[in-house]
Amino acid sequence: MKLNDLRDNEGARHRKMRVGRGIGSGKGKTAGRGQKGQKSREGVSIKGFEGGQMPLHMRLPKRGFNNIFAKDYAEVNLGALQKAVDAGTLDAAQTVDHAALKAAGLARGGKDGVRLLGKGALSAKLTLAVAGVSKSAREAVEAAGGSVQVAEIVPAAEKAAAKKNTGRAGKKRGLVPA
Repeated sequence: MKLNDLRDNEGARHRKMRVGRGIGSGKGKTAGRGQKGQKSREGVSIKGFEGGQMPLHMRLPKRGFNNIFAKDYAEVNLGALQKAVDAGTLDAAQTVDHAALKAAGLARGGKDGVRLLGKGALSAKLTLAVAGVSKSAREAVEAAGGSVQVAEIVPAAEKAAAKKNTGRAGKKRGLVPA
């Protein structure tokens, strides 16, 4: 058998019916949609409509919510840090921050910074600058002779409010010292 001899089983794939291509095709004119009405028109979406009865997706109970204030951290474990130091992708002499972790391929995403978690063992002496750290991770880093600095991240909404309240209007309201 050769690669150019490979074929699907007979009847495994069906050619798509080309509708609306003349009366000789058997699916011309109305293209199998019947006569007039909402369902014969293009761009009509009535999926889930049950003739006025309360639709299933509305009858089922809802649970949970989306927290719009949740922080998006890239989570990095101590074991992964140690592996990167051993492999030489992370420089233990430098301060390890979000940019360094991203360059080493450890921090993916995390628009609000990096959160350090305590899974795994750490023996390298590291100076870390992160947005968050768990209690066990902090203890493990300090036990290895390193240090952790937690940077305070100002949310975008607070930045915008601070920027808005500077200038003449902010001075009038007493928000900015004259």
